[in-house]
Parts: sequence; structure tokens; C-alpha cells
Amino acid sequence: MAGACCKCTATLSVFKRSLSVAPRGCSSAPRYQLAGWRLGERGLQEASRASSAVRPAGFYRHTASVCLSCQESMSESLRTCYVYLNQTSRSFAAVIQALDGELRHAVCIFYLVLRALDTVEDDMSIPLNTKVPMLNDFHTYLYQHDWCFTKSQEKDRQVLEDFPTISLEFRNLAQDYRDVISEICHRMGVGMAEFLEKKVGSMKEWDLYCHYVAGLVGVGLSKLFSASKLEDPEVGQDTELANSMGLFLQKTNIIRDYLEDTQEGRAFWPQEASLHSAAANIIFIFVPNFTILPAWSQFAGRLEDFAQPQKLDSALSCLNLLVTDALQHVPDVIAYLSRLRNQSVFNFCAIPQVMAIATLSSCYNNPMVFQGVVKIRKGQAVTLMMDATNMGAVQTIIAQYSQEIFQKVSLTDPSRDKTLHILTVIQEKSTLSQSSLPSRTHHLSPMYLSAAMLLAALSWQYLNTTAAQAQGTGDMQGQ
Repeated sequence: MAGACCKCTATLSVFKRSLSVAPRGCSSAPRYQLAGWRLGERGLQEASRASSAVRPAGFYRHTASVCLSCQESMSESLRTCYVYLNQTSRSFAAVIQALDGELRHAVCIFYLVLRALDTVEDDMSIPLNTKVPMLNDFHTYLYQHDWCFTKSQEKDRQVLEDFPTISLEFRNLAQDYRDVISEICHRMGVGMAEFLEKKVGSMKEWDLYCHYVAGLVGVGLSKLFSASKLEDPEVGQDTELANSMGLFLQKTNIIRDYLEDTQEGRAFWPQEASLHSAAANIIFIFVPNFTILPAWSQFAGRLEDFAQPQKLDSALSCLNLLVTDALQHVPDVIAYLSRLRNQSVFNFCAIPQVMAIATLSSCYNNPMVFQGVVKIRKGQAVTLMMDATNMGAVQTIIAQYSQEIFQKVSLTDPSRDKTLHILTVIQEKSTLSQSSLPSRTHHLSPMYLSAAMLLAALSWQYLNTTAAQAQGTGDMQGQ
């Protein structure tokens, strides 16, 4: 294998259980993203200001003592893995590290393994005749003690260069965790290889692409939750709901990132909308004989044409069609979250989902999707993170943003009927009697409330640092 080598001595940084955040360099988004983590990170970065209530007296002192306790029980190689986690996952590393018990380590290693796989796929300097076998075989490297790859040009290449440290900690996990991580790594690698030279054409292919990129992450995490015994077996067994969790996040990413992707020469909006979408039987346009109809190609000759002002009406019609398709996963999201019993797992899963529906609400019928970056408000992001700690609050948030979308639906929008239908279903699901759901409202320990406040504080710190860097860069360019 070109670039593969035996394990060399890696320089091990002095481990810091870093809950502060160092922003990464500004580079184009990789083709494959770990969707749940990615959307959560972006949401965290939107929160720039935290009130004094977010940082109570003694807050950081309490956090530091927890960090030192964690460090003392870790091996040197595991500490290095957490260094890599903080380097490659930005602020959302804090959410992973807030998980309970041994699940925290399993999810950390799961993330790093998929980050390494993602780095191989995203590295355009690796020729296809090398990359395709690597993606297909990557899961086998978990059991090859000395395998590493030293020829990557990607910014996260350290996870490949020091992969023996990651694979060592993978092999130190319980067998149940290893089986899940290896299986998901294998399936994702095969899917990545399949889409290397394949564009997303039909809605069915869009669902499949999102399954490989994000649905499998949801499936893997769910199986890890159940393997940890923190959640019931059905959470890991119901792969349909877990897949929907991932698809909802990834479709939101793709919709929001239209301009960035097209400017970088990437196209993830589906070209054709099948009347038999794999994810849901939503018929957007009524025609006889179940004909295959275009998605964006019914509105423009090229996907990038949507950025032209004269194409705005067509662009918004296509945008709203795709938002409607993404919203079909929300009932599954509600069903999935309602099953969770562990507070740290609930927070880990709920925050990205509420960020996603808030983002979709901002994107729906919004011309800015084709002109710039659509963001949720900074204070809004803090509020979502603070509030999304119980099922009742999450249902309220979902109902709020689905109502916002409802109010934006145009009388002339081609997808109007289907949009209104799925919004009605979501409203019904999100306003179920709370007596039928286990409530966490009165059972939150101070530790979990502190964790929520920590996330808000991190958000404020991260964005202030990022904004300062961006301003400095702008000043330099102006000179």
C-alpha cells in the first residue's frame, strides 16, 4: 500500500482535557462529513454571547477538577486520542466528552476512526487506484497494529499518521463496541468508494448517499448506546429511526451549504426526484405512470444557475422541495428521542436535531441560501442548547420551528400541499400529551445543567476567537 508504514514513534503532546476551543483554519468543507457532529459544531459556533448566568461562580473550577480526575485514569495512548478529538472535532468534542462512563471512550474512538476514513476519502492527492482499495479495506486496518498512512495532504492527517494509537485504543474497547465500530467503518468505506465518481442523481440516490455519510453514523451511535447499557436494546435495534436521525442532519447540511459546495465544484442536491423516494412516499408532482421527474433540473439547466438573480423563483421552488423532503424525517426524530433514558445521551442526540430544524426554518424560502451563508442567530443557538434537555422542551422547539416554516409557505409554491401535509404531521407528533412520555424536566442533576452551561460558554468563547481572526484576516486583505 503506497504510503503505508510500520508504526513510528509519535510525539505525544502533554494531554489537556481541553474544554476551551481553538478554531481551525479556514478551508473548504470536505466532501464527506460526520453529519451529526458537523451540524452540532456549527450550531455551537453560532453562539457568541453568554449571559453571566451561563458562567456561575466556581463553574470553571468545577470543570477543571473533573478534567484532572479523567486524566489520571487514562492511558497515555487514550490521552493522545482525546488530543486528536479536540484537534479534529472543534467545539463539539466537549459534547462527546460529556457522555457517561465507558461510552465516552467508545464514541471518541468511533469518531476518530470515521475521521480517519473521511480524511482518506477527502484527500484529492491520493490516486483513485489507491484510494478505492483503502476505503473498502479500511475496517481491516483496525486490527493491523502497525498500519498508518503518511502521504496524506489533508489538515487532519495526524489521525492517519498516528493511526496505530487510535487502533490500539479501538482494540482496548469491549468486544461489543469493537464489533459496531468495525461494521460501520466497513459499510461507510464501501459507500464512500461507490460515490467517488458518482453524482447524486435521483432522490433514491440522495437517500443512499446520506445513508452512507450520516445514516450509518446514527446507526453506529445507537448501537453503541445500547451496548453501553445506558439505553435499551431497541434503541440500537431500530436502525430505521437511527438512519432517519442521520439523514435529517445530512440533508440539512446539504441544503444549507448549496453556495459553498457549488463554488467548490461539488453537487449534492439531487438532480432527479423519483415519485417513489426511498425515505418516504412523497409525491411532489402529480403525473401519470409514476414518471421520474427532475429535482433541480426541472428548474435550471445547471445547479450553479440558482445563484443567478434571474433564477431566484426557480431556486426557491427547488429549495422548498428539498426542505420538504428533509422534514419527512422529523417524526422519526421525535420517536427516536422519546426512547432515550440516559440524560447525557439525550443531550448528545437532541442538540444537533433542534439545531437542524432551526436551520431548516432559516433556509426555507430564503434567497440567502443562494447568496451567502444562512445562520441561526447566536443567542438562538445558546437558547437551544440550554433548553434541549428534556423531551417536552424538544417537542416545543420542533413545534415552534415547524410553525415558522408553515407561515412561510407560499400559495404558489409547487411543493405547497406536501409541505403543509408534513408540517401538520410534525405538529401532531410534537404536541402529544406529555403524560405519554417520560419527563426529564424534574430530574436534571446539577452536573447536566452545568454541562449545558459549559456548552454555551464554549460557544461564546469559540465564536469570539473566530470572529477576531476573521476580522484580522479581513483587515490584512484590505491592506
